[in-house]
Amino acid sequence: MKHTATDAFVHPALRPLAIGALGVAALTASSYISVPMYPVPVTLQTMTVLLLGALFGPRMGAAMVLSWLALSFTGAPVLADGKSGLVAFAGPTAGYLAAFPIAAFLAGYLPKGDRIGAHALRLAGFLGLHGLVLGLGAAWLAGFVGAETAIVAGILPFLIGSVLKSGLATGLYATWKGADKAGRAH
Repeated sequence: MKHTATDAFVHPALRPLAIGALGVAALTASSYISVPMYPVPVTLQTMTVLLLGALFGPRMGAAMVLSWLALSFTGAPVLADGKSGLVAFAGPTAGYLAAFPIAAFLAGYLPKGDRIGAHALRLAGFLGLHGLVLGLGAAWLAGFVGAETAIVAGILPFLIGSVLKSGLATGLYATWKGADKAGRAH
C-alpha cells in the first residue's frame, strides 16, 4: 500500500474534506491577488477555479468553488478585495461568480495525460473556459452598464490575462501531476 504526504496527517475518511478546505483556501488566496479595476477587478480566481476542476475532477472542483461561494454568501471576506455577502451575488460581478462552478466542473473533463497533445488540448480548454467565464460575466454586467460597455469593461481588458493565466494553469497542472507521479514512484 502506497502512502502520500496527506496520509500521515489526515484520516482517510477526512481526506476529501481536507483537500476541499485547501482548495477553498487556495481560491481565497487567489482572490486577494488583485489588480483593482472597475467594475470587475483582475484576480487569479479564474486560474484557480480551472486548476481545481482539472486537478480534482468535475464534482470535487465544483464543490470547492461552491463552498467558497457559500462562505462569501455568509459574509466571509473571501472574494476579490475582501468582498462578501449578498451584494456580491447581486452586483456587477455576479455573472462571473455564477460561471465559476460551471467552469470548474467542465475543467474536470479536460485531458489528463502528460503528452504534448494533452497539454495543448488542456490549454485550449482553459482558454475556452476563460471565455465562458468572461462571456457569462459580461452578459450579467450588461444589465448594469449596457452591452457595449460590458464588452469594453468586462471582456476586453481580461483577454491578455486570460491567455497568460491559461498558460500558467497548464504549466502548473503539468508540474503538479509530474510531482504527484514522482511521489508515487517512491
